[in-house]
Amino acid sequence: MASPNDIKKGTVVNRNGELMVVIDFQRVSPGKGSSFVRTKMKSVSSGKVKEENLKSSENLTFEDVQYKKMQYLYNDGNLYTFMDTQTYEQVSIAAADIESEIPYMKEGLEVKVVMHDGNALTLELPQKIQYTVTYSEPAVKGDTASGNVLKDAEMDNGLKVRVPVFINTGDEILVNTESGSYTERVTK
Repeated sequence: MASPNDIKKGTVVNRNGELMVVIDFQRVSPGKGSSFVRTKMKSVSSGKVKEENLKSSENLTFEDVQYKKMQYLYNDGNLYTFMDTQTYEQVSIAAADIESEIPYMKEGLEVKVVMHDGNALTLELPQKIQYTVTYSEPAVKGDTASGNVLKDAEMDNGLKVRVPVFINTGDEILVNTESGSYTERVTK
Protein backbone atom coordinates (compact mmCIF):
# COMPACT_ATOMS: atom_id res chain seq x y z
CA MET A 1 0.00 0.00 0.00
CA ALA A 2 1.19 3.49 -0.82
CA SER A 3 0.56 6.86 0.77
CA PRO A 4 -0.94 9.93 -0.97
CA ASN A 5 2.39 11.66 -0.23
CA ASP A 6 3.99 9.38 -2.85
CA ILE A 7 1.73 10.73 -5.61
CA LYS A 8 3.26 12.52 -8.57
CA LYS A 9 1.96 13.62 -11.96
CA GLY A 10 1.26 10.59 -14.17
CA THR A 11 0.83 8.16 -11.25
CA VAL A 12 -1.88 5.56 -11.93
CA VAL A 13 -4.07 4.86 -8.90
CA ASN A 14 -6.68 2.12 -8.51
CA ARG A 15 -9.70 3.79 -6.82
CA ASN A 16 -12.56 1.35 -6.14
CA GLY A 17 -11.58 -0.82 -9.10
CA GLU A 18 -11.28 2.11 -11.51
CA LEU A 19 -7.93 3.24 -12.93
CA MET A 20 -7.28 6.94 -12.41
CA VAL A 21 -4.31 8.93 -13.77
CA VAL A 22 -3.12 11.83 -11.59
CA ILE A 23 -3.03 14.89 -13.86
CA ASP A 24 -2.37 17.46 -11.12
CA PHE A 25 -1.73 17.45 -7.38
CA GLN A 26 -0.85 19.78 -4.52
CA ARG A 27 0.35 18.92 -1.04
CA VAL A 28 -1.46 20.99 1.61
CA SER A 29 -0.37 21.39 5.23
CA PRO A 30 -2.97 23.53 7.01
CA GLY A 31 -2.10 25.22 10.31
CA LYS A 32 -4.69 23.11 12.08
CA GLY A 33 -5.46 19.48 11.35
CA SER A 34 -3.56 16.89 9.37
CA SER A 35 -1.99 17.42 5.97
CA PHE A 36 -3.61 16.16 2.78
CA VAL A 37 -3.01 15.95 -0.95
CA ARG A 38 -5.43 17.75 -3.28
CA THR A 39 -5.56 15.78 -6.53
CA LYS A 40 -7.09 16.05 -9.96
CA MET A 41 -7.46 12.57 -11.44
CA LYS A 42 -8.78 11.39 -14.77
CA SER A 43 -10.57 8.08 -15.22
CA VAL A 44 -8.87 5.88 -17.83
CA SER A 45 -12.15 4.24 -18.90
CA SER A 46 -14.62 7.15 -18.91
CA GLY A 47 -12.29 10.14 -19.31
CA LYS A 48 -14.05 12.04 -16.51
CA VAL A 49 -11.89 14.32 -14.38
CA LYS A 50 -12.45 14.13 -10.66
CA GLU A 51 -11.00 16.32 -7.91
CA GLU A 52 -10.36 14.62 -4.61
CA ASN A 53 -8.63 15.43 -1.31
CA LEU A 54 -6.70 12.48 0.08
CA LYS A 55 -5.65 12.39 3.75
CA SER A 56 -1.98 11.58 4.30
CA SER A 57 -2.97 8.64 6.49
CA GLU A 58 -5.03 6.99 3.69
CA ASN A 59 -3.76 3.90 1.87
CA LEU A 60 -3.75 3.85 -1.95
CA THR A 61 -3.11 1.13 -4.51
CA PHE A 62 -0.72 2.27 -7.24
CA GLU A 63 -0.97 0.34 -10.51
CA ASP A 64 2.15 -1.02 -12.16
CA VAL A 65 2.88 1.04 -15.28
CA GLN A 66 5.71 1.05 -17.79
CA TYR A 67 7.46 4.16 -19.04
CA LYS A 68 8.41 3.83 -22.71
CA LYS A 69 10.78 6.30 -24.31
CA MET A 70 9.06 7.47 -27.51
CA GLN A 71 9.29 10.21 -30.10
CA TYR A 72 6.41 12.58 -30.89
CA LEU A 73 5.47 12.31 -34.58
CA TYR A 74 2.28 14.28 -35.34
CA ASN A 75 -1.28 15.06 -34.32
CA ASP A 76 -4.47 14.83 -36.35
CA GLY A 77 -6.57 17.18 -34.24
CA ASN A 78 -7.63 14.94 -31.38
CA LEU A 79 -4.98 12.18 -31.39
CA TYR A 80 -1.25 12.65 -30.74
CA THR A 81 0.91 9.90 -32.23
CA PHE A 82 4.21 8.66 -30.74
CA MET A 83 6.72 6.10 -32.00
CA ASP A 84 9.06 3.73 -30.15
CA THR A 85 12.43 4.42 -31.81
CA GLN A 86 13.62 0.83 -31.19
CA THR A 87 10.64 -1.19 -32.49
CA TYR A 88 8.93 1.50 -34.64
CA GLU A 89 5.65 0.66 -32.86
CA GLN A 90 3.24 3.61 -32.83
CA VAL A 91 0.69 4.57 -30.17
CA SER A 92 -1.83 7.40 -30.05
CA ILE A 93 -3.06 9.39 -27.08
CA ALA A 94 -6.21 11.53 -27.05
CA ALA A 95 -5.63 15.29 -26.75
CA ALA A 96 -7.87 15.40 -23.68
CA ASP A 97 -5.50 12.98 -21.88
CA ILE A 98 -2.45 15.23 -22.34
CA GLU A 99 -4.07 18.68 -22.27
CA SER A 100 -1.42 20.32 -20.06
CA GLU A 101 1.49 18.91 -22.13
CA ILE A 102 0.20 19.95 -25.58
CA PRO A 103 1.65 23.51 -25.57
CA TYR A 104 5.17 22.04 -25.22
CA MET A 105 4.86 19.46 -28.02
CA LYS A 106 7.03 19.75 -31.13
CA GLU A 107 7.88 17.19 -33.80
CA GLY A 108 10.72 14.85 -32.89
CA LEU A 109 10.47 15.51 -29.13
CA GLU A 110 11.54 12.54 -26.97
CA VAL A 111 9.01 11.84 -24.18
CA LYS A 112 8.15 9.02 -21.77
CA VAL A 113 4.76 7.47 -22.56
CA VAL A 114 3.01 5.89 -19.57
CA MET A 115 1.75 2.43 -20.60
CA HIS A 116 -0.60 0.06 -18.72
CA ASP A 117 -1.54 -3.34 -20.16
CA GLY A 118 -0.43 -2.24 -23.63
CA ASN A 119 -2.49 0.99 -23.58
CA ALA A 120 -0.95 4.47 -23.65
CA LEU A 121 -2.43 6.48 -20.76
CA THR A 122 -0.52 9.75 -20.64
CA LEU A 123 3.00 11.07 -21.10
CA GLU A 124 5.83 12.60 -19.14
CA LEU A 125 7.72 15.52 -20.67
CA PRO A 126 11.43 16.18 -20.14
CA GLN A 127 11.96 18.80 -17.41
CA LYS A 128 13.55 21.20 -19.92
CA ILE A 129 12.94 21.46 -23.67
CA GLN A 130 14.98 23.43 -26.19
CA TYR A 131 13.14 25.84 -28.52
CA THR A 132 14.12 28.41 -31.13
CA VAL A 133 12.75 31.92 -30.62
CA THR A 134 10.83 32.84 -33.79
CA TYR A 135 9.72 36.27 -32.60
CA SER A 136 10.61 38.62 -29.76
CA GLU A 137 10.29 42.33 -29.27
CA PRO A 138 13.58 44.14 -29.86
CA ALA A 139 15.26 45.39 -26.68
CA VAL A 140 14.98 49.13 -26.13
CA LYS A 141 17.74 51.03 -24.38
CA GLY A 142 16.59 51.89 -20.86
CA ASP A 143 14.24 48.91 -20.43
CA THR A 144 16.25 47.52 -17.55
CA ALA A 145 16.32 50.86 -15.73
CA SER A 146 12.53 50.77 -15.37
CA GLY A 147 12.66 47.29 -13.82
CA ASN A 148 10.96 45.76 -16.89
CA VAL A 149 13.50 43.00 -17.55
CA LEU A 150 11.18 40.45 -19.26
CA LYS A 151 9.49 40.54 -22.65
CA ASP A 152 7.18 38.24 -24.61
CA ALA A 153 8.65 35.80 -27.10
CA GLU A 154 7.17 33.14 -29.38
CA MET A 155 8.86 29.76 -29.87
CA ASP A 156 9.10 27.60 -33.01
CA ASN A 157 6.06 25.54 -31.92
CA GLY A 158 3.85 28.55 -31.07
CA LEU A 159 4.52 28.50 -27.30
CA LYS A 160 4.65 31.98 -25.75
CA VAL A 161 7.20 32.55 -22.96
CA ARG A 162 8.42 35.59 -21.01
CA VAL A 163 12.16 35.94 -21.63
CA PRO A 164 14.91 38.38 -20.55
CA VAL A 165 15.45 41.42 -22.78
CA PHE A 166 18.80 40.13 -24.14
CA ILE A 167 17.04 37.23 -25.95
CA ASN A 168 16.60 37.87 -29.69
CA THR A 169 14.80 36.20 -32.60
CA GLY A 170 16.76 33.11 -33.66
CA ASP A 171 18.20 32.38 -30.19
CA GLU A 172 17.93 28.87 -28.76
CA ILE A 173 16.54 28.72 -25.20
CA LEU A 174 15.53 26.10 -22.64
CA VAL A 175 12.00 26.24 -21.19
CA ASN A 176 11.01 24.53 -17.92
CA THR A 177 7.96 22.34 -18.65
CA GLU A 178 6.75 22.31 -15.03
CA SER A 179 6.51 26.10 -14.67
CA GLY A 180 6.39 27.16 -18.34
CA SER A 181 9.16 29.68 -17.73
CA TYR A 182 12.45 30.59 -19.39
CA THR A 183 15.44 28.72 -17.92
CA GLU A 184 18.53 29.66 -19.93
CA ARG A 185 19.93 30.54 -23.33
CA VAL A 186 21.66 27.71 -25.19
CA THR A 187 25.11 28.67 -26.44
CA LYS A 188 26.01 27.37 -29.86
